[in-house]
Amino acid sequence: MLSAGIDIGSRTIALVVSNGKEIVQSAVVDTGFDPVKKAAEMAAGLPREVSVTATGYGRHAAKSGFAGQIITEIKAHALGAGHLFPGARTVLDIGGQDMKVILLDEKGNVEDFQMNDKCAAGTGKFLEVMAVAMGYGSAGDFGEDSLSGVPGTRISSMCTVFAESEAVSLAHRGADRRDIGRALHVSVIERAFGLIERVGGDLPLVFTGGVALNPCIVQLLRERIKGPVLVPENPQLVGALGAALKGLGKK
Repeated sequence: MLSAGIDIGSRTIALVVSNGKEIVQSAVVDTGFDPVKKAAEMAAGLPREVSVTATGYGRHAAKSGFAGQIITEIKAHALGAGHLFPGARTVLDIGGQDMKVILLDEKGNVEDFQMNDKCAAGTGKFLEVMAVAMGYGSAGDFGEDSLSGVPGTRISSMCTVFAESEAVSLAHRGADRRDIGRALHVSVIERAFGLIERVGGDLPLVFTGGVALNPCIVQLLRERIKGPVLVPENPQLVGALGAALKGLGKK
C-alpha cells in the first residue's frame, strides 16, 4: 500500500510517496504564485489509488480540494523525524518563514512545542535577505562562505530590517563579510536555542526544513548544542514524509 504526503510551505512544496518503510517517490518545487494549485497538479500525477494527506500552511485549502485528510505541521514533522531517526527526542524545523521546536517522548509522541512569533527573523527568509545584502548569489553560497568566518563580530538585532542595516554598516566599516555572515548565522542559532531551552529539549536532536541544508547553520548548531544533531539526507521532505505515514495509519 502506498500513501502520499504533501507539505505546502511558504517557500516550497514537498511531495513524498511512501510504503511505510521507505520513500518510493519524492519531489520539492517552489510554491510559486498559487501553491495550492501547484500542489493539486502534483497530486494529480499520482495513481488514483494513492491517498493524499496534506500538511503545511496550505493544508486546509488542500483538504477542500484534493487531499483526503490533513495533519498539523507539528505532528507531521514528529512522525517523519521519528521514522527516520527512532529515539529522537527533539525536532528543530526551520523553514522559509517559521521556526519550531518539538519535544518528543520516548515513544515519539509530541510532548510540547514552541514556535517563533510572526516574524521572519531566524528563518530561511531572513538568511535569503542577508545573503543579498552581503552580495551573495544565493543563501547556499552565503552559508558556505560564512563557514570560514571568525568569531568576534556581533549582530545585536534579530529584526530582519535592522539586522540588514547593521550588517551593511559593519561592511562599510571594513569588517570581513565572512565574519559578518558568521555573526548573522549565530543570531539564527541563538534564536533556535532559546526555543529549544523553552521546551526543555533533549538529545538526540533532528534538524529539518530547508535551512538544514545550510552548512554554517548545521555546524554552529552542533557547536551550540554540544551533542548529536541529526540531519536527514533531504530535510525538506520530513513533513511530507510524516503526512504520508499518517495516511498509512501511523500515529
